[in-house]
Amino acid sequence: MKIIKITSILLYVALLLCGAIIVQSCSGESSDREEETVSPAISTKRERNSIKEGNKLYEQQRYAEAEVAYKKALQENPDNSVAQFNLASSYLKQRGEDLTNKQDSLVRTADAMLAKVAQSSELAEPSFYDRGNVAYKGEDYAAAIEMYKNALRRNPENNQARENLRLAQLKKQEQDQQQDQNQDQQDQENQDDQQNQDQQQNEDQNQQDQQDQQDQNEDQQENQQNKQDQQDQKNQDQKQQQGGLSDASAQQILKAMEDKENGTRQKVELMKQNEEKRANRRKTDKPW
Repeated sequence: MKIIKITSILLYVALLLCGAIIVQSCSGESSDREEETVSPAISTKRERNSIKEGNKLYEQQRYAEAEVAYKKALQENPDNSVAQFNLASSYLKQRGEDLTNKQDSLVRTADAMLAKVAQSSELAEPSFYDRGNVAYKGEDYAAAIEMYKNALRRNPENNQARENLRLAQLKKQEQDQQQDQNQDQQDQENQDDQQNQDQQQNEDQNQQDQQDQQDQNEDQQENQQNKQDQQDQKNQDQKQQQGGLSDASAQQILKAMEDKENGTRQKVELMKQNEEKRANRRKTDKPW
């Protein structure tokens, strides 16, 4: 695929004869068609000299200095379409082949100036052609296609514009296909993300449901235990009110009786032991 170069033609004003300007082909190459005569009504010598000086500097690739010269011409006549076109060309040349930055101030200014010049029937064709090249370099192929078509409407014999149009159409087709692929990929990623999100939400909901069920079971068990404790306490209170002994009280009484019985048994046993000791002493005593 042939690389398109920004070939904004310099509108040479060296051949200023009778106030007329000779315009070259907008491809920057020799043209089969006859040269057009443009009459931008240059009115002052200073204006003509400034454009001529700018053209010489442009040919020497001193584009920033050429810019200054063209601005001087526009100070003399702000409506000079030739100076505007050449100034836009100097802007684009200062940026070279790198026109991908659509926010570049020089590129945007140049494109705006070319759009203004394109309103003039004499310079519409080269202006549309150069705007097409700017759009192509900025990868805005839809705009480039429209600009090249406008150039061809004004000069169907502009073979360079026709070739660039074909390249822009191919690029637009590739760009659309890539955008479709990117969109499909993005849609698939969004679908996968949504599925993962739904799955995670379901897992979280299941965990929450299990936790809620566990909490509910624990609450039921606690309520049942509280009811049982309340019933036991109620039964105990009723026994006490009826004069009966509670289980705890009965146990205490039985233990007290057992302790008392054990104490009495120990006393009786001790008395027996003492009695046996006294009896044994009487048997062993010798008479004197």
